[in-house]
Amino acid sequence: MTARNTPPPHGLAVLIGRFQPFHNGHLSLLKLALEAAPRVVVVIGSAFQALSPKHPFNWQQRAEMIRNAVPEADRLRLSFAPVRDYFDETRWVDAVRREVAHAWAGDHAAPSSRSIALVGHFRDATREYLRAFPDWTLLAADGVPLRRASAMRDALFAAPAAALTELAGELPAGTVEFLRGWSALPQFEPLAQEAELLRQYEASWAAAPYPPVLVTVDCVVKCRDRVLLIRRGQTPGKGLLAVPGGFLEQRETTLQAALRELEEETHLALPPDALRACLKATDVFDQPDRSARGRTITHGHFFDLGERDLPGLQADDDAAAAEWTPVSDLCGREDRFLDDHFQMLDHYLGLLQR
Repeated sequence: MTARNTPPPHGLAVLIGRFQPFHNGHLSLLKLALEAAPRVVVVIGSAFQALSPKHPFNWQQRAEMIRNAVPEADRLRLSFAPVRDYFDETRWVDAVRREVAHAWAGDHAAPSSRSIALVGHFRDATREYLRAFPDWTLLAADGVPLRRASAMRDALFAAPAAALTELAGELPAGTVEFLRGWSALPQFEPLAQEAELLRQYEASWAAAPYPPVLVTVDCVVKCRDRVLLIRRGQTPGKGLLAVPGGFLEQRETTLQAALRELEEETHLALPPDALRACLKATDVFDQPDRSARGRTITHGHFFDLGERDLPGLQADDDAAAAEWTPVSDLCGREDRFLDDHFQMLDHYLGLLQR
């Protein structure tokens, strides 16, 4: 960045994004933030998701890409705040504020909210979160005419060498260098294979008269101090942890589907009538981007089996394994869960700070 003749107008600037990957559009916003304040906190969203074609980089890798995009002197002005996803926007806003304050508090007194600038641009409805911080000064930038990060990821998974050449004008040089090394790592090929299967899955709906909205069910089953989890045996998310569930069939209610999926995936040794008696809550989880398979609305079912002995399990169907996992272990395994299943567990079991 070039030296300024006058002091920056704000004490702190905040930039929020997922940066999957960090591209020139993000860089233009980062430059604006660096011009607006002597210190910048970069909030990295979806920070603890399992690696997937949609989330192929952990938050530390994304921070590395961002650091590599600016001169050394500006790197010293950056702090990073990893923030997980939440169903509840109020909780997410509180988490952003908390993590920004934490990142800033290392060597500075907290600035007043009026001296904080929030940098972003209203590309589409997914950027409405910028209005959730009314006490911060919003610096809204014009959009940069680049392809979306999702299209960049698709190109990278299809043909990484060709994509890096094609995208060279849209990515900072440091990002290109990072991606070249990343695409040679062992983790790349399984992600690329999953991305291709998801592409084929999406293509199979191309002839539908309307964009499909899929309906599923998911089951959070608690017994004593444990919760029922499966390890997925198929793509998407092969090898990841999940709660039992699956697609609603044509002639089922959502409860019937939930009981069927529990039987098919876990053979939970409890009669259906006993399970029905243990149903404590049902909720709809409908965040538009919650599933890698496209627009998928799931009906969550929470069963609390109380203090009885743990019923027997036998993994089957989409499940490679089924187990009763201590609730106390869930937070330490957050980055191993499919899609939003950790957030679903938090919703019913209260795992995270509120």
